[in-house]
Amino acid sequence: MVKKIALLGATGSIGTSFFEVYEEQKDRLKLSFVAAHQSYQKLCPLAIKYGVETVALTGITDLSEQKYIRQSFPELKLYFGESELIRLLENEDYEIGLNAIGGSSGIGATFAILKRGKKLALANKESLVMGGHLVQKLKQPGQIIPVDSEHSAIFQALGQHPLSEVKKLIITASGGAFRTLPLNEFASITPAMALKHPNWDMGAKVTLDSATMFNKALEVMEAHWLFDLPYAQIEAVIHPQSVIHSLVQFIDGSLLAQLSSPDMKLPILYALSYPERWNSELVQTDLLAHKDMSFQALESARYPLYYLGLEVAQAGGIMPTIMNAAAEAAMQLFLSETIRFTDIHPLVERIIQASEQIPDPDLETIIACNKDTYAKTLALDT
Repeated sequence: MVKKIALLGATGSIGTSFFEVYEEQKDRLKLSFVAAHQSYQKLCPLAIKYGVETVALTGITDLSEQKYIRQSFPELKLYFGESELIRLLENEDYEIGLNAIGGSSGIGATFAILKRGKKLALANKESLVMGGHLVQKLKQPGQIIPVDSEHSAIFQALGQHPLSEVKKLIITASGGAFRTLPLNEFASITPAMALKHPNWDMGAKVTLDSATMFNKALEVMEAHWLFDLPYAQIEAVIHPQSVIHSLVQFIDGSLLAQLSSPDMKLPILYALSYPERWNSELVQTDLLAHKDMSFQALESARYPLYYLGLEVAQAGGIMPTIMNAAAEAAMQLFLSETIRFTDIHPLVERIIQASEQIPDPDLETIIACNKDTYAKTLALDT
């Protein structure tokens, strides 16, 4: 049976890996439509190459630019703006929505896919970080298949085991670009340094989140909502080799882990093939090439944003949204060299401390608060 896919975030790192999977598995997969933010120069030729008629570009709002793109690619059905993407998700024919939209802008698509009753292959952490309590009420059993490598690993290791048999989820982390950098050199970190991930080739946001280990705080929150376990049973450890992608510790003391060479094509393939496994040559792992595997704790002095994220996770309510928006804005300020790397954590903490809690926010409140917090953070001096 051919599975019909709606691909969101088609021009990012996940999208790029998806097309390699698609090439190999073209007898099993069919693209219903594709979406990206603004990169029409990349997206439209890809759509034509793979025979996809329907294309959405959420970030292009200028009417003259829209007209130019329509004239440049007359063979495509082009839609512009987030509302048009949501409409496509509500009406087009697809079986799985792969949400690889970067950052908080992906939350609307997640809710549209879930409300439609379609399967969600989720690579957008923020959907659960910001709206996990709402997703929990909305999702059907087995509807969400994680694409993040860490959560895919947990999903695979859990198998059919009941949660009552699980003692702990252990999320692994590479340690980012500055795992071994002396702390007294952090003030001189440049954006170029922060965007060099030691093991993965990813987009700027994900790579920078890895440098601060903020991504691990997001992943702890994501695991909490995905697997219905309390935060006390979820932790992160540094595993520099990035071969073990996460582990499940069971109540009898056993640890089950998923191992592979660090490559996002494998979790993408698994999310699309589940509950089956499809034959593939895309990612092969030579154990003898990975003789040394080590683990270490996350230092609070090196990764303060991670520990702040754990506090915010426990607080719940609107606080994860506030922290996520503040972190996105602070990292944008760093990338534009407006603030230093060491200013990111204090700025985010300042925003959180100045914000009021909303215990059970609805989606409209979350989206509004996210936008407002992002703007406030950009406007603040450190």
